[in-house]
Amino acid sequence: MIRACWLAIRPKTLPAAIVPVWCGCVLSWKLSGEFNQSLAWATLLGAILIQMATNCFNDAIDARSGADTEKRLGPRRVTASGMLSFKQVMAMGAGFVLLATLCGGYLYLHRGWPVLAIGVPSLILAYAYTGGPFPLASNGLGEVFVLLFFGWVAVAGTVFMQMGTWPIESWLLGAQVGLLSAVLISINAFRDQAEDAATGKRTLAVRLGPKWMLLILWLEIKLTVFVGLLWAPLGFPMWVLAGGVIWLLGIRILWGVMTQPPGPSMNRLLALAGVQLILFAAAFHGLALIKM
Repeated sequence: MIRACWLAIRPKTLPAAIVPVWCGCVLSWKLSGEFNQSLAWATLLGAILIQMATNCFNDAIDARSGADTEKRLGPRRVTASGMLSFKQVMAMGAGFVLLATLCGGYLYLHRGWPVLAIGVPSLILAYAYTGGPFPLASNGLGEVFVLLFFGWVAVAGTVFMQMGTWPIESWLLGAQVGLLSAVLISINAFRDQAEDAATGKRTLAVRLGPKWMLLILWLEIKLTVFVGLLWAPLGFPMWVLAGGVIWLLGIRILWGVMTQPPGPSMNRLLALAGVQLILFAAAFHGLALIKM
C-alpha cells in the first residue's frame, strides 16, 4: 500500500514543483535582502501538494479513460496496474487538494485576495489537466499549462508571497523555469506518441508529429538560454551564466531525442531533463551569492 501511494505521487516529478519556489525565493531575497521562512515553507508545501494531487488525478483518470495501457513505455501507473482502485487514487488526490487549500489559507492571511487568484485556478487545473470536459493534457495544451503555471504563476507568485510585489525579474525567471519544465512534458509526449494516438490523446506530439515536436523541444531549451541574456540589462549579469550551465546538458537531450526512436530509452532523457531543471536552480542560487 505504501509503495503504491509512493508511486502514485510520482516523486521524480516533484522537482517541477520545488524549483519554481526555490528560484522565486532566491530572486526575492536578492531583490529585497529579506526572506520570510514561514511564507516560503507554506508556498513550497502548497506547490508540492498540488503537484501530487495532479499526479494522482492523472493516474486515475488516464486508467479509467484507457489512456494508460499495458503497452505503456513510462513508469508503472498504480490504477492501471490494479495496485490501487480508481476511488482510492482519486481520494488521495482530493486529500492533497484539501491540504494545499490549508496552505493557501495561511498565505491568504498574509497576502490577501491575490492568493485566491493564484490558488483557485491552480487547484481546479490540478484536476482539469487530465479530467473534465476539456482535459488540457489530452488536447495539446500540456506544454502551455506548464509554462504558465510551473513557470510564470509559480515563480512570480512565490516572489509576490515574499515581497508583496510583482517585479519584472520574476516574469523573466518564470519564463526560464517554465520552459525547462515544459521540456519534461514534451519528452514524455514524444515518448508516448504512438500509445497516445491509439488511445485518443491529442498531445502536441500526436497533433504535430515528431519533426515539429523536435523543433518545440529545441525552442524550449534554447529560449531558456537566450531569454536569460536579458538578465544583463536588468542589472544581474551573473544570472546570464545560469543558462550556460544547462547548455551542454540541453544539447545532450536534443541529441538523444534526434537519434533514439520513441521508447523506454527516452526515460533516461526524461531523467536528464529533470536534472537540467535542478541544475539551473542550483546555478541560479549559487550565482546569487556572488556580490557584483
